[in-house]
This record gives sequence, structure tokens and C-alpha cells, in this order.
Amino acid sequence: MNINKNYLNLQDSYLFSTIAKKVAEYTQLNPDKKIIRLGIGDVTLPLAPTVVEAIKKAADEMGVQSTFKGYGPEQGYSFLREAIKKYYSKKSVDIAEDEIFISDGAKSDLGNILDIFSLDNTVLVPDPVYPVYVDTNIMAGRKIIYADANESNGFLPLPDENVKCDIIYICSPNNPTGAVYTKEGLKKWVDYALKNDAIILFDAAYECFIKSEELPNSIYEIEGAKNCAIEFCSFSKTAGFTGTRCGYTVVPKSLIKQGTPLNKLWLRRQTTKFNGVPYIVQKAAEAVFSELGQKQIKENIQYYSENAKIIADTMESKGIWYTGGKHSPYIWLKCPNNMSSWDFFDYLLNNIAVVGTPGAGFGKNGEGYFRLTSFGDRNKTIEAMERFKKLF
Repeated sequence: MNINKNYLNLQDSYLFSTIAKKVAEYTQLNPDKKIIRLGIGDVTLPLAPTVVEAIKKAADEMGVQSTFKGYGPEQGYSFLREAIKKYYSKKSVDIAEDEIFISDGAKSDLGNILDIFSLDNTVLVPDPVYPVYVDTNIMAGRKIIYADANESNGFLPLPDENVKCDIIYICSPNNPTGAVYTKEGLKKWVDYALKNDAIILFDAAYECFIKSEELPNSIYEIEGAKNCAIEFCSFSKTAGFTGTRCGYTVVPKSLIKQGTPLNKLWLRRQTTKFNGVPYIVQKAAEAVFSELGQKQIKENIQYYSENAKIIADTMESKGIWYTGGKHSPYIWLKCPNNMSSWDFFDYLLNNIAVVGTPGAGFGKNGEGYFRLTSFGDRNKTIEAMERFKKLF
């Protein structure tokens, strides 16, 4: 018996454990200090009322013989896939129902999609990066190369014709940087993928925060993308489903590699390894797309967006470089006075009891940068920024 030794190549997940340790030590030494956490990537507002009602109704249905549901279709119930199809049509994107696959979240699918690709593919990820993109490929033993995201390109790297790869990860709006690609920027990636017979794995988990019609919510707004891109989306940030778990992946039937439709391969993978998302959760997700559901979740998104503006306005008032915040729940700032990411973390914690996330935890290009999030309480966000202003 041999283990998968690729797992031994993974770095220890020290980022958030180190943060937790530092905060615990500070709390023990300063029990009277009120810590404000702006590093949290989880939502804090409750589920929308119409979503909660849908959960209750679906739970009642599960207790009645005539409406009880057992195993559902692995790719998701038709009522939810149809609702997602209509959601795309409002963005002038035509997606067929059988191109949509319901899952328990984008994170799962971003890792599981790799099952349908050969191990000898070369993977391109941006740096800094959401760790799941890197770690899932290290686990499989694939070669990984990095696209240089930095301040000079607004943390939005573009293709390098001298670099050849097979699988490309793009997240827009981006986690951790909050940067958002324009249609022109995404078009360059689509053209590159088509030219090099590559696949784009497009993470659209934060598309709900985009406020401008000039910015793409979906990669399928770009001509040619259906022939080279798979899109992943989630209800986690859109509707607060971080604890409810639901997402979806779109695999166009026109996406064909080596004569084989990837839609067919993904369907085969899912029917073999996945038993579907619970009926109760899918009914909750369907409620998100109702007229009332859209109104209620947009109120929550607006709340987080206003928090982001409070943070962004503070950075501007202090002349601190940042990206994100306007079309994203994340603010990615340059550490003042050339401090390192961890030095800045300690500085904020020890001086104003505010917690964020050191950029160094997202890759070498994250060194010297820092991530703040807007998912906290409004009053605490305001207080944290008042403390920040006094410090700088």
C-alpha cells in the first residue's frame, strides 16, 4: 500500500491557524480590548426571509408521503437549473438547462473538475491566489506555473504568449485582491485559450458584487468562451449559503476536447461520485431567483458593499494604495511604510485591535499587501476605520 505522496508537497495550512494563535495570545494578554475582525471571509447576515420560508416548506414536504423526495438527479433538480438558466438570460447569456450542474459549492467543483483532466496538463494560476487552485493540483501532481499579478497591472495579469499551459484559473471579482477583469481583459484570455487549446476554469463566486454593466458577470459574455471555459458559481456570497452549501457549474456542450464533449465527462463523473444536493437546499436556492428573493439578497449585498466603501474611503483618505472594494467585498491594500504583511498584521492587532489577513498567505506576490473584508457588522466596520484613521 502506497500513499499519495503529492500530499506531502503541500504546505501546512498555517495562515489562518497562525492568525488564530496570534489573536488568542493578544486576547489573553488584553482581556479588556474589543477586537474587530475584518479578515473574515464568511458572511454574517442571515438568510433572506423568502429563502427561510422555502426551507421550511420543503422540510414539511419531506415529512409527507406524497411529496417526500429520496435520491434526486445528480446534476440537480430541473426547477433550480431552469431558474439559473433564466438568471443567465437576463445577462444576455444563453445557457441550456443540461449545461448546468448543481453542487454543494464552487470550492468542491473547482477541485473535483480536475478528475476529467489528465495529470500531464500544465496549470496556470495567478499569484496571489485562492489556495484551493494550487493545492488541488499539487495533490494530483500537476505542474503549476504562475501568472504575475502585481500593483503595476492592477493585480489583473494578462496572457503571455511565451507561456504555454493547458488549464487556466481566473477568478473575477478576485479573491483575495478584489480586482475585476474588463470584457477586453477576459477577451484576451479567451483568445489565448482558443489559440493554445487550453481550458479556462472561471470562478464567478463574487459576480453578484459587480455594479457596472460594463464589467462582465460571466465569462460567457465573451465571444468564444463557450468553446474554452467552464464557469463556477456559488450561493455562498450571493445569498449567504456558506453554511447551507449550494453552488453550480456550467459546462457548455460546445466545449469539446480531443473529440469528446467535456459536458459528457462531467456528467459521468458526477453520476459516479456525487449523489446531488438535498432537495431542501435546492428549493432554498430556487427562492433566491424569485422576484422577492432577488430583492432581499440584493439588500444584503448592498449592506456588504457599503461596508466595503467605508473601508475603501478610509484608504483613500490616508493615501494608501488599494484595489477592490467597489465591485468586490475585498479590499487589497499596500501595507504602509513598506511593512511586511505579517508586521502590518501585528501592528494593527497590537495598536488598534483590528484583525485582517496578511497578503503573504496568498503567495509571494502578496507580500507587502493586506486583505480586509466587508462581511462584518456595520458599526464594527465603522469603528475599525475610525481606529485606523487615528493610527495613520
